[in-house]
Order: sequence, then structure tokens, then C-alpha cells
Amino acid sequence: MSTLTTPRTTPPARGNRVLWRIPAGLRRSILVTHVGSAGAWIGIDVVSAVLVVIGWVRAGDDRTAVYRALADFFVVPLLLSALAAGAVCLVTGVLLGLATKWGLVRYRWVAVKLALNVIACVMLLLFLGPITELASGEQPLRDIWFVAFLAATAMVLLSLAMVLSVFKPWGRVRT
Repeated sequence: MSTLTTPRTTPPARGNRVLWRIPAGLRRSILVTHVGSAGAWIGIDVVSAVLVVIGWVRAGDDRTAVYRALADFFVVPLLLSALAAGAVCLVTGVLLGLATKWGLVRYRWVAVKLALNVIACVMLLLFLGPITELASGEQPLRDIWFVAFLAATAMVLLSLAMVLSVFKPWGRVRT
């Protein structure tokens, strides 16, 4: 019998126990919210990285204007949006882990995604401090490099999390 025709009353196979049962419709809604928030987070990160690079390649007043615009118009909305997207992604990921056969730490790829999500949230907070300093007009090279490094690293981490979701490598964690 395929999984499409298996009655809902059939218990999950051994080793696929879930901590919390939720209806299929709610699970799908949580999954859509999870994927949407991850996409929004990646989009926010791309926009901030593009602005950092534009500011990096410009000189003098142009550079200051780009960083000032980033600090004035993007820091608060960026912080709120990215933290909201990151938090929603984290919460929905935990809910899906508890309510599906994947678990939170049952599979290595899920545990790695959880760690990447937490690291990316911390990096977001680190990103915002130097941006406000760069907007003041003084651009120490170390701050520009640090901001560029954080933006690029966050994009790599979020992209890696997306790849892990698709390919689901490494198998189960030994217990």
C-alpha cells in the first residue's frame, strides 16, 4: 500500500515516531510558512549584500550616501524583517521537526539546519552595528570588510540550509 492510500489511523513505522501529531493541512501550512520565511530572509540578505557591495565600490560621498541610506532606511526595517523571518523560520522548523518523522536531531541535516539558522540570526545582529558606524561618514576598511564578510557568509549559510532541505544528506544520527 502506498503512503497515499495508507489509512490515517495507521501508526508511523518504527523509528519514524513523531513527538506531536498535527493534521496534514496544518503541517502543510507550517511548511509553506517555513519555506516562505526562509525565502524572505534570503531576499533581505541579498538586498543588504548588494547595498554593501555598492557602497564598497563607490568612493567618498557616494559611499557615505549608500551606507547612510542603508543605515537610515534599512537597519530598522531590515532588523525587524530579518529577525521576524529568521524567528518564523526557526519556530516553524522546530514545529516541523517535532511533528514530522525528521525530528529535530534525528537526522544530521536537520540538526545542521537548526544550527545554521541560529548562527545566521546571531550574524544578523552583528551586521547591524557596523552599518550604523559606516553611515557616519567614517569608513574604516576593517568595518567595510567585516560587513561584506557577514553579508556574504549569511548568504552562504542560508543557501546551504536550502540545499540541505532539498538533498537531505548524511542519514540518521546514531542513538
